[in-house]
This record gives sequence, structure tokens and C-alpha cells, in this order.
Amino acid sequence: MSACELTGKTVLVMGLGRFGGGVDVARFASGVGARVVVTDAATEEQLAHSVRQLDGLAGIELKLGRHDAEDFARADMVVVNPAVRPDHPLLGVARERGRAITSQIELFFDLCPARVVGITGANGKSTTASLTAHLLEHGLDRSGAAERANVWLGGNIGHRPLLGTLAEMTAEDVVVLELSSFQLEQLAGVGKAPGIALLTNLTPNHLDRHGTFEAYCAAKENIFRLQRCGGQQPAVSIFNAEDPIACAWFEKYRSESGRMCVTYSADDVGPSLRERFALPGRANLSNLAGAIAIARQFEICDEAIAKALPEFRALPHRLELVATVDGVRWYNDSIATTPESVAVALEAFDEPKVVIAGGYDKGVAFDELGVRIARHAKAVVLMGQTAGRIAQAIEANGEAAREVPVSFAASLGEAVQLARRQAVRGDVVLLSPACASYDMFDNFQQRGQRFVDLVRQLGE
Repeated sequence: MSACELTGKTVLVMGLGRFGGGVDVARFASGVGARVVVTDAATEEQLAHSVRQLDGLAGIELKLGRHDAEDFARADMVVVNPAVRPDHPLLGVARERGRAITSQIELFFDLCPARVVGITGANGKSTTASLTAHLLEHGLDRSGAAERANVWLGGNIGHRPLLGTLAEMTAEDVVVLELSSFQLEQLAGVGKAPGIALLTNLTPNHLDRHGTFEAYCAAKENIFRLQRCGGQQPAVSIFNAEDPIACAWFEKYRSESGRMCVTYSADDVGPSLRERFALPGRANLSNLAGAIAIARQFEICDEAIAKALPEFRALPHRLELVATVDGVRWYNDSIATTPESVAVALEAFDEPKVVIAGGYDKGVAFDELGVRIARHAKAVVLMGQTAGRIAQAIEANGEAAREVPVSFAASLGEAVQLARRQAVRGDVVLLSPACASYDMFDNFQQRGQRFVDLVRQLGE
């Protein structure tokens, strides 16, 4: 489709949301002359930040705090937020009336002129995507053939909107996208995927949405399954050699004509690059190895990679050093919404660790998390819906668990104070929740920022 096809049409944006996707769609549709209706079950007060970004735009009607079935029946096109389940009854209303149903990511793939690199996985995808964009920005501008290329970074990373930057993109540009399982479900609707695709790893996540780990993996596999292998350039599929599912998919796709399959691991990063890379832990070395594997596809040399690395810093909420207070280092790892991501955080430090964990229950098991905390934490402070389940998982480890004091907090503020009492000079305090934030916060960013504010107050 072309953008002009929306001119004069009624576009219903289902889910304004708090991450910018709904705002991006509404602004884009308004800009090409569509009549835009934005509907969300959340109230205007809850969506205040997103609503402010639509101030002054023509042709946008807000219907917040509710959904109206008649809007779905009348709209020419319904653009669905990834957080909306595909079997939502109101989408059934639109289908019955023959209305087009699409999403931000589908529109983007339909309209984007640039080459797209897609990165997905349960853990590490944001850091890998950001590292990839960083290496490409520093490498491509040293390459005569790609001298004018711009590198765009998108996804749940807080960068510029996808649709809002389409007019600035050219065929010489490269877009690096962090893609969620929800977005990859939506891409199945248009049968498209990035020309270069990378999987970091797969562990159980979002089971409250997908139902089973197998269904979650099937959504993730779309990033490879939907790649077009018959074009002028081969599809490039990149797999983490240290993840068993990624290895199985490598074997599945490696013999397919028109596709090049590549593997990577943390061991691929040589000593000269390690010493120039500031992020802690083997998992971050794996993220770097993935980014380098992509950079190789653009013929970026080792010298350019080495020069770029010292300038890269940890992303907010991802093992982010907030402050050192009385000799204790405090790290914000609010992005750690799975048990496996907490394991990564625990392994990143040799120092004694006080862990703050717990939050919204996504239906995943905490057995292995209990083992890791019992073995590798000095103490743990639990909060939120999952506090009791995590405590039980820790206690199941018998003698090892008795060496790890467990405290419970009714709020993040209380959790910070409890952690402070148990940490001494030389320790590390980790906010690494293993859970989503929705029982206490709007999103992991809000949770992380609250933690940052609380920790900075300790040093005042």
C-alpha cells in the first residue's frame, strides 16, 4: 500500500498505549489526511503523556476509557496495538464488516524503503539492537559505498517513531528493529520479515498471552519463517550458538536455498575487543557477538568496531549503574522481566549481591530463579504479586536457602530501604525483578525511574 491510500479514510487506532506506537500511528495517519479515531480502555489521565503528543493535530478524535463497537464497524481501517489480543471481540466486529485490520509494524514494513535488520529473543534484544545500530553508525560512515547511509533504531527502546521517520528514509539507509513476539505475530498478516534477522535466545515469557512456550516460540520463529529467500540479496538468519532452540533452528534453515545462516557466541569476542567493552557479564559479550555478526554482513572492519566500542554505554534500565552510596553500587535492571534475565544479572557480578525482585505474574515458573538466588545472592527483597511464589521457590533449596535472608516489601520505596540495611561496602544491590511491572507500575521504565530516584535520594 501507499500512504496516500489513507487520505480521506477513517482510521481507528485501537490502543494509544504508553510506549509511543499508538501516537506514531495517529500522527502518521493525521499527516496523510486521514480522519483518525483513537480508542483505548485506559483513561485520558492514565495516558496523559501520550495524549499530550497529539495536541494540535488535525482530524484526531479521542475516545478514551472505553471502546465503542460502532467505531469498529464504521472505520475503513483498524490499526491494532501489539498489546491487544488478536482474538479481541471488537476486532471480530471489524472483520464481520469487512474492515481492514493492520498494525504499526505491518504499515512500516509495507512502506519502508530501507534495508531492515530485525532482532528478537527473550533476553538481550534491546542491548543487541542498540549495539548493532551503534556499530553500523560508526562503520558505515567509514565505508565509501555507504557514505550517505543513515542508521535508524526502533522498537521498545525509546527511540524515534517508525512511521514518523519514513519520509526521511532512503533505500541506502538501514533500519535496526527490536521486535517482540506480539509484533512478529502481526507481521504474519503481511507475510514479511527483515532481510537480516537475529535471535538472541528463547526462554518462557509472555505465557499469559501466548498460553504455551511452544506458541511463544512459534511467534518468534516468524522472523525467520517469513524471510524472503528469492530476492537479489540472500536472506541472512543469525542464531546464538549457545541457545538450544536457536541451534535447532539453525539446522532447520541452513540448507534452504537463498538463505545464509550464521551462528555466534560470546566466545567469538576476542580479548582486544573485550577490553574496550564496558558492559559487565558474559550475556553482554553474547549481545556484542550478535551485533558484530550483523556488522560483518555490512563488511564493517574490525578497526571500526574497536574504535566504536568505548563510546557505547548501557541502556537505561539494563544493568544501569545508578550510583555508589557508602561503597555500595546500585544497579537498575528493571528490564529484567524474566527469571532468565535475573540469572544473567547475578552472573555479571562477583561481589555479594542484594536482589530486589517480584512484580506482575506472567505465568512463568520460578523454580530455577529460586536456585539461582539461593546460590548466588547475599539477600533478597521481594515485592508485588509474585513475592510469595518466588519465596517458595527459594525456600525449596533447603540449606542453601537458609543462608539467604528473604524480606518482603509493600512498595519499591520500602524495598530500597530494606536492601540498604542489608548491603555493606563492596556489595551490589540489583533491582532485577524477574517479572513485569503492571501490578505496581505502568511499565518497566516507570519502575526503573522510580528506583533511580529512590537511590539518588539515598546519597543526598
